[in-house]
Amino acid sequence: MKLYIGNKNYSSWSMRPWVLLRQFGLPFEEVKLRFDSFSADSQFKTRLTGIARAGKVPVLVDDDGFVVWDTLAIAEYLAEKFPALPLWPTDPKQRARARSYCAEMHSGFGALRSHCGMNIEASLPEVGAKVLAEQPGVRADLDRLVELWSEALAARAPGAGPFLFGTFGIVDAYFAPVVARLRSYALPVPPAVQAWADAVWAAPGVTAWVADALAEQDFIAFEEPYRTQR
Repeated sequence: MKLYIGNKNYSSWSMRPWVLLRQFGLPFEEVKLRFDSFSADSQFKTRLTGIARAGKVPVLVDDDGFVVWDTLAIAEYLAEKFPALPLWPTDPKQRARARSYCAEMHSGFGALRSHCGMNIEASLPEVGAKVLAEQPGVRADLDRLVELWSEALAARAPGAGPFLFGTFGIVDAYFAPVVARLRSYALPVPPAVQAWADAVWAAPGVTAWVADALAEQDFIAFEEPYRTQR
């Protein structure tokens, strides 16, 4: 398999399937396309649209050339391709709940995305405090996320693992970029949620992505609304 991604410091959508593949030890080739710009004539768009017309990362190309170009579709494709792996919860109701969480993340939380873009390398606590004070939409998004996470954590069986449904799965990979935002912007969450976030941050797939993101040392101005340099 081949996975096309963007810059690891900034590309939250790319992070999700990459972390999933790495966490479960699935063999794949990484192809990183640098975010030079998102205009139609940029190198990023030119290379990517030759692979998937949607022109967005991530894109998974299977060994037979089959192309999947949406993050959630990639996750579902991997779950079906490798059914022995616990990518989704085994219980049907818990699986439906985990899918609902991912779908809500996939389509929602626009204020948080807009005002707190993923930037693993940066430490921006003063920006986080300012955004929370001035942007009610961000406060609402964070409140809803805390509600979702707290609900899942409270419903875990006794002795379950530290992740949302016990063991690490698609749903935890899906929220990994949000955990990155919690850290970069010092967004406050309750202790139980913080413990889960710390477990996600320490998961092997996530630590590998973070290490690569920190090693990039690639300042991209249009991805940095709050800084003019590294």
